[in-house]
Amino acid sequence: MQVLSDTTISRPVSAQRCAAELLDALPEVMCIIRTNMRQRRAKGLSVPQFRSLWLINKFHGASMSMVSDHLGSTLPTASRIVAGLVTRGLVSRKSSTDDRRQVELNLTAKGKSILDVASEGTKAIVAEKLVKLSASERAIISSALGLMVSALGRSACDTDGPRLTER
Repeated sequence: MQVLSDTTISRPVSAQRCAAELLDALPEVMCIIRTNMRQRRAKGLSVPQFRSLWLINKFHGASMSMVSDHLGSTLPTASRIVAGLVTRGLVSRKSSTDDRRQVELNLTAKGKSILDVASEGTKAIVAEKLVKLSASERAIISSALGLMVSALGRSACDTDGPRLTER
């Protein structure tokens, strides 16, 4: 494990190099997160259903189009996936107050609970790996992540559609 020093942090890095390093590192981080989240998902819940729960939890009143975009699927496929979640009592579906042709999706308490179990278990695994770092190294990572979110935007799930309230 590479120890960070003041010289490591203060060396100039181009935006291009920073972007390349992000693109190299993030897939590995996401692989750990995805693997652990999937291992902890509720029995009988497919990966697309689980990913839909995550999105619906993150964005209050998420639309079917957002689910479709997030999954990289067609609207009919997203609709079938969400219908299964509604049938299981994990998601509620209601007409939008702004446009009755639009549907707003939200997690039920049961859906939130299922997602929380997977999230908490995954956080514990990641924390177990991060405990090997010093407190100052963890602070650097925390600051860097905050800067990254600030620079790149709040979410890759943002679309050209209406802005939704992030939870």
